[in-house]
Amino acid sequence: MLNIVVCVSGGGTNLQAILDAMDRGAVTNTRVLAVISNNAGARALERARDRGIEAKVISPRQYADREAFNQGFTAEMTALSPDLIVLAGFLVRIPPQMVAAFSGRIVNVHPSLIPSFCGVGYYGLKVHEKALERGVKVTGATVHFVNEGMDEGPIIAQKAVYIEDGDTPEILQQRVMEQAEWILLPQAIDDIANDRIRMIDNKVSRRM
Repeated sequence: MLNIVVCVSGGGTNLQAILDAMDRGAVTNTRVLAVISNNAGARALERARDRGIEAKVISPRQYADREAFNQGFTAEMTALSPDLIVLAGFLVRIPPQMVAAFSGRIVNVHPSLIPSFCGVGYYGLKVHEKALERGVKVTGATVHFVNEGMDEGPIIAQKAVYIEDGDTPEILQQRVMEQAEWILLPQAIDDIANDRIRMIDNKVSRRM
C-alpha cells in the first residue's frame, strides 16, 4: 500500500481527481494519509475533511523565518512518514532538507510542457497567461519527480493540450486541468503504487 500526503494551496481539484480515480479503481494500492495546505481557507482542506482524511495547515507565516519553516515542515512530514509526497498545486517551495529526506518520493504536477513556462514565477494562472502572450499553439501539463531545482526534476509524463481561438487564461487553465492534469497525476500515482515507475539516480526507471 502506497501511503501518500497531498500538498495543495487552493481549491484542490487535482486532489479531487486523485480521490475520484481511487473511487473508480483507476488508482490502486494507495491511501491518502493527510492533506497539507499553506492556506487555512483552502477548499482542498474541506475536501479532505469530507473524506475523513487528516487536514493540516503548515504555512511559512507560522514560523519566525524561512529556515524555521523549512525545519518545521520537514519535521511534520517526517512524522507523517509517507511513501510519496504529491504536490498538487502547492505554491510553496519544498525545503531542501525535505527533498533530500524524501529523494525520489516527491512528485509535482505543473500546468505546462516543461521546460516551457516553468521555474521561478511560473505558477497557477500565470503559466497560462504567459503561454497566451507568447502565442504558442500547444501547451499541456507535466508530472515530474521533484529535485533541488524548480520544475527541473525527471519527467514522468506529459500530455499536450491545444490552444483554441478565443482562449482566456481561465478557459485554458480549465482545459489543461481537464485534458491533462487530472489524467496524468492519478496515472503517475498508480504507476508508482504498483512499482511501474520509480526514480533511480535522478532518472525515471520504468517497469511495465
